[in-house]
Amino acid sequence: MARRLIDISVALKAGIASDPPRMLPEIEYHDHKMTAPAIAQEFGISVDQLPEGEYAAVERVRISTHNGTHLDAPYHFFSRMNERTVPGGEPSWRIDEVPLDWCFQPAVKLDFRHFDHGYVATPADVQAELKRIGHTLKPLEIVVVNTAAAARYGQDDYIHSGCGMGKAATLWLLEQGVRVTGTDGWSWDAPFSLTKKKVEETGDASLIWEGHRAGREIGYCHLEKLSNLDQLPLDGFMVACFPVKVYRGSAGWTRAVAIIEE
Repeated sequence: MARRLIDISVALKAGIASDPPRMLPEIEYHDHKMTAPAIAQEFGISVDQLPEGEYAAVERVRISTHNGTHLDAPYHFFSRMNERTVPGGEPSWRIDEVPLDWCFQPAVKLDFRHFDHGYVATPADVQAELKRIGHTLKPLEIVVVNTAAAARYGQDDYIHSGCGMGKAATLWLLEQGVRVTGTDGWSWDAPFSLTKKKVEETGDASLIWEGHRAGREIGYCHLEKLSNLDQLPLDGFMVACFPVKVYRGSAGWTRAVAIIEE
């Protein structure tokens, strides 16, 4: 049986609109010529004694654990989790505490590209899509959401694009045993700029980050800034999304990959 791998990660890249301005990654590239003088000095030789006067290519980066495609730990959402099952809840897991078996599981795709930017998906939306594709969720399956944000990645309106997943929809997924979800949007929730308008109109601050906050009740992780979800089948594939082991981190970068057996 042939195996096809689809990269569902974005490249960590500076100079594009991948995050709000205050959070953009910074990458400084040092090529082989630039690093040669320092290593020559360290060894007490001249640069021309190095092969063609070259040493090592190195990048220096200033980033957060939430730049690029990453897996958010329950700790990112709130200081406590599992309030439904543990009286008073328990300390939220950091990224180095997330079970690895959560990160390599069969997966299903919800195609929500038709929803307006800023729309907040409901349990009924999720259930209708699962019925449309004829899929019944199983515990630990990974659920990825293909939104209209995917087509805007790198554009100035990316962080204002795509639908979000509401608290009720997120909790419904978690009640089915799902523990890892993902989106090609900047956030699992609806874009902040559009949520802000709703909060101003209603005065309801509970709308802020409502999908994330579902983790207070049932601990879970989600992937943000996925890509190429349009290339995936609706189900019948695996996702591998092991996070970088950042000590006590709120998230870890991941080279998320979809695996399709053909």
